[in-house]
Amino acid sequence: MVLMPMKFTFQKRVKLAQSLWLLSWAATMAGSIIFFLGCFLKIELRKRAEVMETTTIYIVPHTLMVVGLGGLGINYFAGRICQDALDPTRFPAWKTFLKPYYAFSLFISILMFVAMLLSFIMKGSLESSLKTGLRNGIRYYKDTDTPGRCFQKQTIDHLQMDFECCGNDDYRDWFEVQWISNRYLDFSSKEVKDRIKSNVDGRYLIDGVPFSCCNPSSPRPCIHAQLTNNTAHYNYEYQTEELNIYLRGCREALVGYYAGLMNTIGGVVLSVLLLQSSVLASLRFLQTSLEALEGQENVEAESEGYLLEKSVKETVMEYLEPVLKLLPMNQVSSEDEEGSAPA
Repeated sequence: MVLMPMKFTFQKRVKLAQSLWLLSWAATMAGSIIFFLGCFLKIELRKRAEVMETTTIYIVPHTLMVVGLGGLGINYFAGRICQDALDPTRFPAWKTFLKPYYAFSLFISILMFVAMLLSFIMKGSLESSLKTGLRNGIRYYKDTDTPGRCFQKQTIDHLQMDFECCGNDDYRDWFEVQWISNRYLDFSSKEVKDRIKSNVDGRYLIDGVPFSCCNPSSPRPCIHAQLTNNTAHYNYEYQTEELNIYLRGCREALVGYYAGLMNTIGGVVLSVLLLQSSVLASLRFLQTSLEALEGQENVEAESEGYLLEKSVKETVMEYLEPVLKLLPMNQVSSEDEEGSAPA
């Protein structure tokens, strides 16, 4: 059963070939855009790799890069086919190439759809990765002399200033860790000794945050030490001083940033997928309408084009049949090897 048959006059075939040429080059540019979006997303993720626990999220930019390169290839050849479509001496040379071309194009389109879905559904994985990574980043903030953690302080400070955030969930996360290195503590001071002794783990905990949590919009000089002590500062009430430091946690800020970025990329990929589908459908109509003229002397006669010669199920099985034939052969060969093995 032929799927979506359409009649094409010579003028319609010419217009279809011209339109398809423009579509294919537009899709080629779109493929390059997807590739560069994948590169951009990977760079943005690597910038904050120190505050991410897992690398699962990298599957999104890697898939985008593969899809972008694949889209470049298939649409480049679609443009070349369009150029030769109306030349009866050159178009037949593409016939043996078209079947594997459609198979590869279908694979790239499916991968593009997967990339779009991943862009929308990876928020949960990103949030859990940032939750653990930021917690460790705050814990290792003081370890500027420890190999592998030397730049942790710099990373966290830049992160809090760039995204206008403080801590993991909020600024109180800094109250639960010792973020000042022992090398900068005066252990002869009674105040330092009392704080360390008052803590079960022997850590120097304070109700303060790093300077990078300071909000420059605050009308007063930043207060980032003794935040919960109203008597330590003049005309100060920590529960109402909302402008003094950032109240939003960095996990919320980063998840919002990356989720917005990936949602935008997902929308772009969806648009490119629709464009790619139009290219493949138009190319199929052009191919079948030209093949219907084979053996006819009048190349300007009306012809019929269609999307599929058989049903979708039969077409899929036709493409899968060569692959399925290999499976019994492999089983037989393995049985022969076992039978020929010495006892």
